[in-house]
This record gives sequence, C-alpha cells and structure tokens, in this order.
Amino acid sequence: MERFFSNKKAIAIFVLPTLILFTIIVFYPLIQIFIKSFYSWNGLSKGTFIGFKNYLRLFEDTTFKISIKNGLIFALFLTIYQIGLGTVLAFAASNVKTKGRNFFRIVYFLPVVLSVTVVCQLWLSVFNSEYGLLNKIFQIMGMDFMQDWLSDRNKAIYVLAFVNAWQYLGYQFALILAGIKSIPNHYYEAAQIDGASPLKAHLKITIPMLSETYRFCLVLAITGGLNAFTQMFIMTGGGPGTSSYTLTYMMYSSSFRAGEYGYGMAAASFLVLECLIATIVINRLVARERIVY
Repeated sequence: MERFFSNKKAIAIFVLPTLILFTIIVFYPLIQIFIKSFYSWNGLSKGTFIGFKNYLRLFEDTTFKISIKNGLIFALFLTIYQIGLGTVLAFAASNVKTKGRNFFRIVYFLPVVLSVTVVCQLWLSVFNSEYGLLNKIFQIMGMDFMQDWLSDRNKAIYVLAFVNAWQYLGYQFALILAGIKSIPNHYYEAAQIDGASPLKAHLKITIPMLSETYRFCLVLAITGGLNAFTQMFIMTGGGPGTSSYTLTYMMYSSSFRAGEYGYGMAAASFLVLECLIATIVINRLVARERIVY
C-alpha cells in the first residue's frame, strides 16, 4: 500500500478522471457564471460587456438586501432548529433505556425521503388563513389568533424556514446519531463510575467529541439556508411582493422571468462567494484539532 501511495503516476491515473468530471460539472460552470456576470446578456445572444454595472446595480437593489437578510434568517433558523433539536433527539435515540427508539429513528427521518412538493403542499394546507389546520386549532381553543401566515410580509420567511427545517431535520439527526454511535462506550462507563449524570456525560464527552460532525452539520445548515429556493418557489412565489426572496430566488427571477441573465449571474456569483466564506469560517472555527480515540 505504501508503495502504491508513493507512486505519483498511479495516483494521477485514479484521481484524474474524478478531477476532470469535477471540472466539467462544477468548476467550469462556476467560472462561466462569474464571467457572464460582467455582461448584459439575455441567455441567447452573445451579450455585451458592461463591466461592474451588474454588481453596482445589485448593491443598490432593495430586493438584494432583502434576499441577503432572508438567507441569513433561513440559515440561522436551520442551524438552531435542525442541529439543536437534532442533538436532543439523537441523545434520546442513542439511550438504550428509550422505549421504541428504533421506531422513532424511522419517524424522524421519514420527512427527508418525501417529495419536497408533497411537503410544501401539506404545510400550505396547515398554514392556510381560511381553512388551515393551525388557525382551526386556535379557533377551537377559543383563541383570537387567526393569522395570514404566508400572506404576512414579516411572518412568511419564518414559516418557509420552518417547513425546510422540519423536512430535513432527520438528515441532521441521522448524522449526529451516527457520530454518537462512533464514540467508544468506555468513556461513558468511566463517567458513570465517577458519578456523572447522563446530561453531564453528554456535555463533557459527547458534544466535544462530535465537533467534526457538528462542523459538517453547520456547513449543511448554513449553506442550505443561504441556498433556499424550493419552499418560496412552491409556497409563496417569493411574496408577498419580494419579502420572501433569497439570493437563489432572486437569481431565478432575474434570469428566467425577467430575461436578465447577466444580472442573475451577478446574484449567483455573490451567493457562491457567500457560501464559500461561510464554509471557510466554519472550518476555521470548528474542530480545529481532530480528536482521536
């Protein structure tokens, strides 16, 4: 094995196909997005080079500011809900004393395998202002709290973030549970002998040793929030007005609705930069020293 890894030609033979595929599918389109962001382009013609005008227009656009804000709200909501609740559920599911834990593992992950369209239609029915389940519950309880959940400019983005967080909670749960299962049991046995409670054992052993897992979960949650698109596309159409726009939806709207592909590419370039910075910061701050056990 050592002889194989010291052979640079052998390594190149195995790495090169993957590198070429990555370049064609990922790297080359990213370069093209950045190049086209400097053009006034309708997607069909050759386009006219306009320099930084698309970016100057972008930073003056109110919708761009709303999109940035909504992306950060989405990312924060996903981080707190998915990682926070996913951790609690994973702790419960990893405890041998929890009854029906195998059943709950399936239940928690079930929404992940459902079609996002089905999930959005389900929650559209729940949040409907006239006959929605949520408002009906408030009505039955005698509470005067009837809300236009998806028609309110201030509430819509939080509703959409909740739907996304609810559907993909199981994915984060599965990652955290797998991380817990990889921790050797003798650490917990030693903690129990020292008189540590289950909660203290999780705080002192589980969470620190899940740093690598949490790093990956953070990248997924934050970049997923910044890239959010499907929920607003199906449930609100970016509305009311532009109140539930994200950079992804702004890129879609500018390119495919308005036919301003150059402007859409400028929004896409900023989104790529935003996700790249977020990933670098997370990798710098979280799990800087790999724990070996």
